[in-house]
Amino acid sequence: MTGKGVFITFEGCEGAGKTTVLERVFNSLDADGYKVMKTREPGGIDIAEKIRSLILDPEHTMMEHRTEALLYAAARRQHLVEKVIPALEEGYIVLCDRFIDSSLAYQGAARGIGIEEVLSINEFAIGTHFPDATIYLDIAPDKGLSRIREDKKREFNRLDQEAVDFHKEVHHAYHRLLERFPDRIHRIEAETSLENVIHETKSHVCRF
Repeated sequence: MTGKGVFITFEGCEGAGKTTVLERVFNSLDADGYKVMKTREPGGIDIAEKIRSLILDPEHTMMEHRTEALLYAAARRQHLVEKVIPALEEGYIVLCDRFIDSSLAYQGAARGIGIEEVLSINEFAIGTHFPDATIYLDIAPDKGLSRIREDKKREFNRLDQEAVDFHKEVHHAYHRLLERFPDRIHRIEAETSLENVIHETKSHVCRF
């Protein structure tokens, strides 16, 4: 890893294990003495967490797709300027649970707004601050959703109400993004053992 800050995002379909893997990698890097920070989207700071509660509230079934996309972008902008950029300027390795690729997959593809349209919204929000690297944990949608049903501690949110076809479209979109951004997005098979996923993820992270 270099001396400058590094921005690494974690992506994947529901149930891929992003949050667990990120937490374990964070703890490992921290124990190794790296200057590392963890955060999440939407959220990470007060304003963005409030927007998160609006977006993911299961009762907000009337939320229009473009409204949803714009709220994600707004939360992303505030989170970026208030937390991520300052941390990078201080030399931190920033590990973020979801970022722009989630919007491209979920709102751009699965909601049918269009990947290019959502990319445009988010380029306005983040400017040139794309991740240095993205870890994509790949799992079949049906297996990911099965994991969610078995995890009683996981929060239930509005996206969990979507039909399986929605999640299949998200999965397909992530693979399109893999082809589009091969130098940035690194695929990791998430259906293997947790320890294997963590080991492979950390090996990718430590290249930067």
